[in-house]
Amino acid sequence: MEFSPVEPESLALDCRLPLRQTAPVVVASPHSGSLYPASFLAQAAVPLAALRRAEDAFVDELFAIAPAIGIPLLAARFPRSYVDANREPYELDPAMFEGPLPRPLNHRSSRVAAGLGMIPRVAASGEPIYRTRVSSDEIELRLSACWRPYHAALTSLVEQTHRTFGSALLVDAHSMPSSASGVGPREREQRIDIVLGDNHGEACAPHLVDWVERWLAGRGLRVQRNQPYAGGFTTQRYGRPDLGRHALQIEINRALYMDELRHEKLPAAGTVERLMSRLLEELADEASSHLAPRPVAAE
Repeated sequence: MEFSPVEPESLALDCRLPLRQTAPVVVASPHSGSLYPASFLAQAAVPLAALRRAEDAFVDELFAIAPAIGIPLLAARFPRSYVDANREPYELDPAMFEGPLPRPLNHRSSRVAAGLGMIPRVAASGEPIYRTRVSSDEIELRLSACWRPYHAALTSLVEQTHRTFGSALLVDAHSMPSSASGVGPREREQRIDIVLGDNHGEACAPHLVDWVERWLAGRGLRVQRNQPYAGGFTTQRYGRPDLGRHALQIEINRALYMDELRHEKLPAAGTVERLMSRLLEELADEASSHLAPRPVAAE
C-alpha cells in the first residue's frame, strides 16, 4: 500500500510512513511527546521535571522500526500534561477554567475526577499543574493545535489500512511507572513488565491478544491484562472488532528501559527496542494471516 495523502503538516505530530505498507497494522504513541510550549510552562505551578513524569518517555523510539518493516507510526510531539490525546475531546474539569465553557462537557468521568482529563489538572505527583484558572479559550486552541490533528491523522491511517487490507490492528503504545500495581523496580520477581489493554475484551480479537501475551511471556516477561490499564479513549474509539478494526494497548514498565528519576534511557533500552521490533515483525505476520482477508481490487 502506498500512502496517497500528504504527511500531516501539524508540527504537533511525528508521522512516519513506510514507502509501502505491507501489513494491516498501525502503531501510535499518544504520550511520548516532549515539546513544551513556553506559554504552558509560564502557567505551570510545578517544575518541568514534574510535568515530564507524565510522559511515556522514549516509547516512540522503542517502536521506531515500524516504518522500515512496512508499518506506519504516529507519535504526538505535544506532551501529555498539555493535551492528553487518549481522552475524549471535552473530557474536562470545569473548575479548572475561567470564562464560558463549551457544551456539553464530560465532567463526570473517573479520569476527570482524578484530575486527568483532556487538559490535565494535576501532574503525575498529584500536584496541581496550574497557578491559576486557565482561560476557557485554551480548550479550543489546544483541540485545534493538538488533539484534532492527532486523531485526524490516526483515523486516516486506520481507515486506509482497513480499506487496503480489509482489516486494521492499531497498536496503542504506552509506558507505565514501575510503581504501577504497587510494585517497585527492584522487586523483579513480582514486577509486572507488560500490561495489555483490550477494553476488557471489547476492542480486539481475543486470538490476537492471546498471541501477543504468549509471545511476550515466552520471552520471560510478566504480562497482565487490563489491570491496572484496560485502555482509554483510543481503544474505545478505534477498537471495533465487529467492523474489522482492532485496537490493543501495550503498556511497558519504564523500569525495563529507563531511569525514571533521571529521565534517561538505561543500557537495557536497546534490548527492549529489539524485543519490540521483533514483536512488531511477527505480529505483522500474525495479523496478515489471521485477520480478514485482503479485498479484491476493482478491475
